[in-house]
Amino acid sequence: MHKRLLLLTFLMLISISEKSYSQCAMCKAVVENGDSSMAEGINDGITYLMVFPYLLIGFLFYIIYRYNKKSKI
Repeated sequence: MHKRLLLLTFLMLISISEKSYSQCAMCKAVVENGDSSMAEGINDGITYLMVFPYLLIGFLFYIIYRYNKKSKI
C-alpha cells in the first residue's frame, strides 16, 4: 500500500513538473521582449508569491512543535 502511494505521488509530480517548466519558458519570453523595469517587477512578483507557502509551512511546523511540547509536560 505504501509503495503504491509513493509511486502515485512520484507520477503526479512528474506530470506537474512538465507544465510548470513550460510556464517558466513563457515568462522568460515575455521578459526578454520587455524592458529591465518589467523584468524587475516580474522577479519581485515571483519572490512575493514564493514567500507565502514557506511562511505557512513554517507556521504549521511551529504549531505542531508547540502541541508536541505541551503534550510532553
